[in-house]
Amino acid sequence: MMKNKTLATWITFIGGPFGLHRFYLFSTGDRLGWLISIPTAAGIYGVYRARAFGLDDPWSWVLIPLLGFTIAACAINALVYGLMTTEKWNLRFNPNAPAQSGDGQTNWFTIGALAASLLVGTTVLMASLAYSFQHYFEYQVEEARLISQPTLK
Repeated sequence: MMKNKTLATWITFIGGPFGLHRFYLFSTGDRLGWLISIPTAAGIYGVYRARAFGLDDPWSWVLIPLLGFTIAACAINALVYGLMTTEKWNLRFNPNAPAQSGDGQTNWFTIGALAASLLVGTTVLMASLAYSFQHYFEYQVEEARLISQPTLK
């Protein structure tokens, strides 16, 4: 079965955190495709905890960045697929096709996927870093305040 570069780029961008791009490119037996879902599920659970227990929940600020980093990594992977040359794409994913086969060609839909991946991936990565560092430093300040308070006897 021929693998289309544009479709793979969009699947990586949209469904990458659930391993859908790995299943498209390598089949449903791909172990990494199944493992990608673990940090995604943990991050979704972190979002649930933040909504249920508030943003001060320590587990939520540990788990939510996992989702953000997975989305950002899949956006980077979409960029790698989208920017791959036609020859390299066909050699890697369509080995029985001619080097200039149309399934490995870049078109405007591929460029759209690249632009969306760059925009969303960068935004999610920066938001995840800001969220996790802010809550980590707030936690450190609160712990320092507890240590520095004099004990009453």
